[in-house]
Amino acid sequence: MEQYYIKGGNPLVGEVEIGGAKNAALPILAAAIMTDETVHIDNVPDVRDTNVLLTAMENIGVIVRHEDRHRITINAANVHETVVDDDNIKKIRASYYLIGAMLGKYKHAEVTLPGGCDIGCRAIDQHIKGFRALGADVVVEHGMIKTHAEHLRGSHIYMDVSSVGATINVMMAAAMAEGKTIIENAAKEPHVVDVANFLNSMGASIRGAGTDVIRIKGVSKLHGSEYTIIPDQIEAGTFMFAAAVTRGDVTVRNVIPKHLESITSKLLEIGCEVMEEDDQVRVVCSRPLRHTKVKTLPYPGFPTDMQPQITVALGLSEGTSIVTESIFENRFKYVDELTRMGANIKVEGNTAIIDGVAKYTGAGISAPDLRAGAALVLAALSAEGESLLDNIRYIQRGYEDFHLKLQGLGAQIKLVDSENDYAKFHLLTG
Repeated sequence: MEQYYIKGGNPLVGEVEIGGAKNAALPILAAAIMTDETVHIDNVPDVRDTNVLLTAMENIGVIVRHEDRHRITINAANVHETVVDDDNIKKIRASYYLIGAMLGKYKHAEVTLPGGCDIGCRAIDQHIKGFRALGADVVVEHGMIKTHAEHLRGSHIYMDVSSVGATINVMMAAAMAEGKTIIENAAKEPHVVDVANFLNSMGASIRGAGTDVIRIKGVSKLHGSEYTIIPDQIEAGTFMFAAAVTRGDVTVRNVIPKHLESITSKLLEIGCEVMEEDDQVRVVCSRPLRHTKVKTLPYPGFPTDMQPQITVALGLSEGTSIVTESIFENRFKYVDELTRMGANIKVEGNTAIIDGVAKYTGAGISAPDLRAGAALVLAALSAEGESLLDNIRYIQRGYEDFHLKLQGLGAQIKLVDSENDYAKFHLLTG
């Protein structure tokens, strides 16, 4: 079993390149099957989630070619199956994007119920509501979501909650429905906009993505395209907080600063310096961190995917901070691990009350999910002594070369998979 061995205490200093957004790449890859023509997609992150999805697509007849590590060519002209029931696909949340894509193109889809990180209830009721509004029959049975429509027809759909997944899924299906569709209370996240831009590059007619009202005029056919995925705002935010947690100086390159405004704002609040340029952000932490209050909200609010990272930083700040999680009800599972490292955090319902401590200390810890796992790495990098982090498969779902990028900033972190590896690294760094 692979683990991260980490020796803390080094401020992170240098530059790091951010990859493509996982949360945009997954629906864009799924949407690529909506045309029989060839699609070229650049800046695809090489992470477990994207690779699992691509394998599932190959299993139904999609031709996938890796032109290089981050450029992929997809051709779905010979899809022979609209049933996706793969053991691996069950492990990722993004499996449901194949429903919207196949329902739009083939008017039929059967996909195994999605998995992913256990961070709380992520119901698919808004997806189902949207598909039914477009005229599809939807049933959930034998662990599968089954959808079918003789014809998809545009509709006026109000989302009961601002759901990123449902907004994207319904948008994909509606792109090839007859007539006009309006989605109200639509999610506004950057990856929603990116998927809409990708569909438009293939000939779809989607307007308003990035606002709470999206208008779609259905088309009968989509064509090939060349498209580049946006940078990953959560990977960027993680490295920005790595600078704060380790009292470092990190320049995060290949980003869209506009997408990072809520993260930048909180870093400034807690005492960091943040300098923005066209496509990069530099974060410097040269003074003690201050306490603050944080509440996760849909974009443009503070992202739920950045909640563990800011909690780790606030655990080292002066005074008492409060973090309120308003998106997922089970996202504080990592607090027990952080407490093992010396944090003073009390969780009450969806709120964490954090009394800052002077330092963390190394410990044996375990990643409970993707973002919490990355946050625990940051804690270990700042800690006094050594840490060994288990369950790093969660981190590998969404961060490409995480330990290598950290090494490039001066971190003492190594991927180990045996006691022998651990002992050798311990000797080298001890």
